[in-house]
Amino acid sequence: MRRLVWRPAELISCVAETESARTLRFRVPGWPGHLPGQHVDVRLTADDGYTAQRSYSVANPTDGDLVELTVENVPDGEVSPYLTEVMRAGDRLEIRGPVGGWFVWRQESTAPVLLVGGGSGIVPLMAMIRARRLAGGRVPFRLLYSLRDPARRYYAEELRRPDPGLDVTYLYTRSAPEGVSRPARRLMLEDLAEGGWPASAEADCYVCGPTGFVEAAADLLLALGHAPERIRTERFGPTGG
Repeated sequence: MRRLVWRPAELISCVAETESARTLRFRVPGWPGHLPGQHVDVRLTADDGYTAQRSYSVANPTDGDLVELTVENVPDGEVSPYLTEVMRAGDRLEIRGPVGGWFVWRQESTAPVLLVGGGSGIVPLMAMIRARRLAGGRVPFRLLYSLRDPARRYYAEELRRPDPGLDVTYLYTRSAPEGVSRPARRLMLEDLAEGGWPASAEADCYVCGPTGFVEAAADLLLALGHAPERIRTERFGPTGG
């Protein structure tokens, strides 16, 4: 097993996704590469030696020594406010990874894919979408993206662009935009039945988001007949989104 080590990472760019979320691109010399769906540990060290560490999903497919993280600013957090408000190009921190081998998509897979993201749970799913596009893959993807309101959409412009074989459905839980027939509500069985794949398609299902969202979505997929071994989940605590 490859030993994980801390590597210096230099911020080279930062892009706003929403009012409170930023995508940070780091250059990490010696980066071994990663699979879409994996995450990394980030470590900050203060002048007095105090350290703070958090885990974040990687947003980009492998691209040399580049690692992109999309971070939501968590009020009163130790790490996210620094990443989203303080860091500037040229600043450094440490990154360790990649971590995880179950919640990943490999481009050699031929099964159709269902991606179900809640809030910032879209991040590792976006890495899968980008990896598929970069490889020129023909495996059909369907994305169900559940979020509170349109202002919280990550990667909004990118997901609007034509991407053959990718179908995107937005599900709003608090405020839906005008012209959308589906009322604002939590994820329901009919959402997955209409926007996802039937169980007979034997799709690989990836679900990521807050714990409650992930558990509910997985239960609904099971109720629709999807095989448990095809449902892969990644969850985070209430501060994640």
